Parts: sequence; C-alpha cells; structure tokens
Amino acid sequence: MIFLAKIKKGEKAADLGSGDGRIVIALAHAGALADGYEINPLLSFLSQYTIKKRQLQNAQIFLKDLWRTDLSKYDVITLYGNFPMMPRLERKLQKELRPGARVISNHFQFPKWKHNRMKDDVYLYIQ
Repeated sequence: MIFLAKIKKGEKAADLGSGDGRIVIALAHAGALADGYEINPLLSFLSQYTIKKRQLQNAQIFLKDLWRTDLSKYDVITLYGNFPMMPRLERKLQKELRPGARVISNHFQFPKWKHNRMKDDVYLYIQ
C-alpha cells in the first residue's frame, strides 16, 4: 500500500478503519502527516498507545466513524474495506476528494472506478 501511495513528504494521508495503526505508522515513516480513523475503542486506544510509544509526531488516531468524517483535506486515503461498503465509500470519496488524490484499497475494488495500477491485490485509484 505504501509503495503504491508514493508518499511525498508533508502530504496528508488517512487510513480508514485503521485497526492497530500499522498503516498509519508506515505512512508516517514514509513522510506523511498520517491520521487513522477507527471506530473500535480498544483498537483506537492500542494504536494511540503505539504511536505515543514510538514518539511519532506526524501520526494520530481518531476514535471516529469514517462516515461522519470529512476527508477532503487528504492527498492519500488507504483502506481495507469489504464488499458491502465499497459502493457507498466510492460515492463519498468521489464527492469529497480533490482531483489528484490517491486512494489505495487492499483487496477490495470499487464497483465503478477503474484502478490506475495494481500490485499484489492492492489497487491504486487516482481521483
């Protein structure tokens, strides 16, 4: 996912459903200002703890529902979704993201978007 994202230092990136925070941490190590959105309080706490322990200044986790989050400020979005959510998420991202924003989806494809690149079942979409 990080390889396909081609992060430029200082870009804003978000991982949707950030789980234990490993992608947020990888995005931060790649130079992004990385945010994670996680609705599970335990996973959110775990990832916040890990980020604090690693003293990462350019990473943070929000205990927040991605559907109630404005994603328009991000240059890069990463996600591991599921089939039922992909049509709704596709509409949300098309509406909110600015031209040139990159979306990287692990395994699950969007129903209408055509990916620009694929590597090992990870799909890059450019808005």
